[in-house]
Amino acid sequence: MPERIKRKKLPLHGARIEDYAVIGDCETAALVSLDGSIDWLCWPTFSSGACFAALLGTAENGFWRIRPLEKIVSRRRRYQPGTMIVETTFVTKEGEVCLTDFMPPRGEHSDVVRMVRGVRGKVKMHMDLVLRFDYGLTVPWVTRHEAEVRAVAGPNMTVLRSECVGGKAAELRGEDMTTVSDFMLRAGEQVCFTLTYASSIQSDPAAVPVENALRDTQKYWCAWSDRSTYKGKYAEAVQRSLMTLKAMTYRPTGGVVAAVTAGLPERIGGERNWDYRYCWLRDTSFLLLVLMGAGYTEEAVRWRRWLLRAIAGSPGQVQSLYGIDGERRLVEWEAEWLTGYENSQPVRIGNAASGQFQLDVYGEVAVALSRTPAANDDLKTPSLAMEAALIDHLCKVWTLPDGGIWEMRGGAQHFVYSKVMAWVALDHAVKRHEQFDGGGDVKRWRKNRDMLHAEICAKGFDEKLNSFTQSYGSKMLDASCLRMLLVGFLPADDPRMVGTIDAIQKELMKDGLVQRYNTAKSKDGLSGGEGTFLACSFWMVTCLWLIGREEEATAMFERLLMLRNDVGLLSEEYDPKKKRMLGNFPQALSHIGLLHAAFALSGQWRPEWIESGK
Repeated sequence: MPERIKRKKLPLHGARIEDYAVIGDCETAALVSLDGSIDWLCWPTFSSGACFAALLGTAENGFWRIRPLEKIVSRRRRYQPGTMIVETTFVTKEGEVCLTDFMPPRGEHSDVVRMVRGVRGKVKMHMDLVLRFDYGLTVPWVTRHEAEVRAVAGPNMTVLRSECVGGKAAELRGEDMTTVSDFMLRAGEQVCFTLTYASSIQSDPAAVPVENALRDTQKYWCAWSDRSTYKGKYAEAVQRSLMTLKAMTYRPTGGVVAAVTAGLPERIGGERNWDYRYCWLRDTSFLLLVLMGAGYTEEAVRWRRWLLRAIAGSPGQVQSLYGIDGERRLVEWEAEWLTGYENSQPVRIGNAASGQFQLDVYGEVAVALSRTPAANDDLKTPSLAMEAALIDHLCKVWTLPDGGIWEMRGGAQHFVYSKVMAWVALDHAVKRHEQFDGGGDVKRWRKNRDMLHAEICAKGFDEKLNSFTQSYGSKMLDASCLRMLLVGFLPADDPRMVGTIDAIQKELMKDGLVQRYNTAKSKDGLSGGEGTFLACSFWMVTCLWLIGREEEATAMFERLLMLRNDVGLLSEEYDPKKKRMLGNFPQALSHIGLLHAAFALSGQWRPEWIESGK
């Protein structure tokens, strides 16, 4: 039975990005630090306002921490095998405790469950809960009744409950606008806390049966991870990446968010701080290939349904990203009350890139529609008819400049990769409509396809650099040109592709990692630099393997695996000088790149993943 102890104040220290693990219920997700603090959680969905936002501000912006009161001698952490359940073990001079964090598969409500168990000795424990809705801005009205604490602000309500296995629940009390609890744990004792979200106009949610919830969560994730058909030496990394991407999938619609966070900087103190809690077409079109390759056809079909609903409408209004329900208006604004991660401002919510014209999305849609099985929703939005309308529109607009894959804010350009993906869209459409007699204007599409291929080779390739460049007539290199090989624009033995790979290695590889482009020389409309974009390095691995430099590819891939954190997660970028993660976390595109490279190096790359090039 836990006993009451005298409380001692503890400072709240900020955590590095790599110090976090992610838990989720496939509708939202939380970040848990090595210190036992949940510093980021958006409720009720990925794109809702955060109720814990200390990640982007201070303790006053909301967090939930459980940890020993005395000095921690050591700590270790892991995911329970095959699950998204995190175990953090704290060792003090007095003993050892294990904190287990998870979010059960969502039923009527969403829950965070935190179970802390005494392993040996006796350990004084302390719990702090600071709820601040609306991204750390709004202080809720809090009431307490016995072992329950209710917090309400506008439409939001949470209920905190505590219980002790075999004894009295830990006492919850208010202190300085904070809910706290102090208790002692001996070996074999266990105290559990559950925090449940509900609408404030609903009745209080029912209490969570903690042990049942743990078993249900274990069963759910183990059953999902066991479905993987990947067989290879990188099974652990593949499984963790697949599960992370599953946790970032919004179950009601099938959309996959690019990250569960907003505002984490691409450079500490810089302004490149974006909101990634939305669904990018270019990210998940490549994800579909590995989902299919790993045996997750159902997930691929669900994403196809999301895609068809999202892009339905005027072909001229197709966007590069959408909300988790397919929303189009993702208005960008700044949360001025947040100091930013390590004082990196502004903290942007929403994403103005949703309003950019980005030519490559037509190719992403074509790849997705051609490589996934038809879904029932195809009857509502027939994919061949929709594709025909999109391609007809593409024939009118592919000559225009666009914002590019990196969503630059320095003005539209004729980006080479954008043109390549427009070619991919035309190429796929020609082949699909010839195969299925879709009734499209194939003759016109074929003519535009061939014209575009010739133009890219003439205007996008620099003879002196022996490389494709960032845009027509430019001398700038861009790692997105690596994807030209991955989408089959040219075959692997074409000297222009080999030259491009060599040039990018020479000019854009720093400390063994690939930069997107040279930010110091670019006109991207932003000041300051960034870290190295991890997905680009994984693209390089796959390209090296495809051109036959397998030993070099393997060595690079295994170095990249060492950049994952202790529980196998990757952020958007990495600073090789300071040896720390940067950018939003966990990042879908980084894990997708890892999966593609792992499939290639394991001999499970499928020839149909690349169409025959010219």
